[in-house]
Amino acid sequence: MRDPIVVGVDGSAASLHAAEWAGNEAVLRGTPVRVVHVTLQWSYHVPLAPQPGRWGPEESEAAEELLQRAANRVRAGHPDVQVATEIVNGGPGETLVAASEAAELLVVGNRGRGGFTELLLGSVSRYVASRASCPVVVVREPHAHRRGEIVVGVTGRPDQDAVLEFAFREAELRGAVLRLLHAWTHPTSTGPGDMLPVVYDVEAVGQEEETLLGEAVAGWRETRPDVRLVSQVVRAHPAKALIEASAEHDLTIVGAQGEGRSLLGLGFIAHAVVHHARGPVVVVRR
Repeated sequence: MRDPIVVGVDGSAASLHAAEWAGNEAVLRGTPVRVVHVTLQWSYHVPLAPQPGRWGPEESEAAEELLQRAANRVRAGHPDVQVATEIVNGGPGETLVAASEAAELLVVGNRGRGGFTELLLGSVSRYVASRASCPVVVVREPHAHRRGEIVVGVTGRPDQDAVLEFAFREAELRGAVLRLLHAWTHPTSTGPGDMLPVVYDVEAVGQEEETLLGEAVAGWRETRPDVRLVSQVVRAHPAKALIEASAEHDLTIVGAQGEGRSLLGLGFIAHAVVHHARGPVVVVRR
């Protein structure tokens, strides 16, 4: 059996949107869904301040009801999707990262029950996006109407194979148009020690960036000829360009920079996009 799509739920509206998104994706991929609710189950009085809530029959029943609501959202319109539910004792971030090791995708809401603004990412979502072993989907409330288009940020560097592989496959599964978005603000360095010009021809550099984008995806055009593509090169900060594009696409795909396990492993662009995007975002580790 294929690895499941794992979705973390805490009863918040955002996590239920994530459960519904996971169900739709499971239909496309032919995978089961594992719904996980993570909580600290304190059975005894311990000398901590503030005192954690104790875990008893009422808490257990409430957690089971939460999981059932989430499972129903997974199956909404898709009654044949295989769904397993699980209550796990532990810290939410660490537990979901561990679950990602045996998952095809890890899906979370953009903020949990403790969130205080729609614009900022919840602490658990931020934690797993920077550490998970598989691609992480951060779900905000989906757009009212599907547009049939997804967008991927293309840097032109040779370390984006995993990002482009995910983007092309997702476009195939959805039958969607894939927008290849490349943004630039200044000439690209060609190697260590390369001196960038203080003054340059904007039009000429723009043409060079278009060539860079074409070369970066040339092989993918050949191996995935059925995917409908739109190439776009803009002179703007990449994070700003992707955030703006997220409002007009069903899914935004970005690559996480670096190999680190800290928050900085996301990289500035991915970090900004998952915080401020206007729709679901997939973070793919390079």
